[in-house]
Amino acid sequence: MVFVVDDDDSVREALRGLLKSVGLCSKAFSTAQAFLEFDEADTGAYARCLVVDVRMPGIGGLDLQNRLAQRRRVPPIIFMSAFGDVAMTAKAMKAGARDFLSKPFRDQDMLDAVSSALKYDEQRQAIEQSRESLETLYRSLSGRERALLQMLGDGLMNKQIASKLCLSEVTIKTGRKSLMTKMKARSFAQLIKMEDMIRGLDDR
Repeated sequence: MVFVVDDDDSVREALRGLLKSVGLCSKAFSTAQAFLEFDEADTGAYARCLVVDVRMPGIGGLDLQNRLAQRRRVPPIIFMSAFGDVAMTAKAMKAGARDFLSKPFRDQDMLDAVSSALKYDEQRQAIEQSRESLETLYRSLSGRERALLQMLGDGLMNKQIASKLCLSEVTIKTGRKSLMTKMKARSFAQLIKMEDMIRGLDDR
């Protein structure tokens, strides 16, 4: 679902027709306020990409971008403007916009921008789902198991870990197998990679 926000009726309809011509569903809003008030969860229509005009009555495109940044999930944004300048473009891109098209733009340029934004959103969702799955698995570990995982990630040998935890090496080996099962790791190397990813999440 591609959402279009533009106060110009002709632009909204033209974009909806363009998107429909390549099999993309869209929903259009005449103001940024209308978009902000739209309940995606209630309707089941979620924005995978947002095409926004920069200058609109009330809340402008850049202001809308700032407001969306306060939300947990922000769809990839493509800005369009008949009055774009270098400073405006730089500001939008630094704030996370995927593209900035000057009006009038070629249909293919818009389609290319939307296609790129949708691919980016798909990759981002896959990463987020993987991260959430990893966090869920990690939360299922006991305190001792988390300590063991961290030590394994630090490169400590079974004997060293056993000494630190006052356990036998056999217990540590058993713990390693249990960790791999709980974390759904296919190999010890993958378990270590997962531990490194967990540290990255803690550093956010």
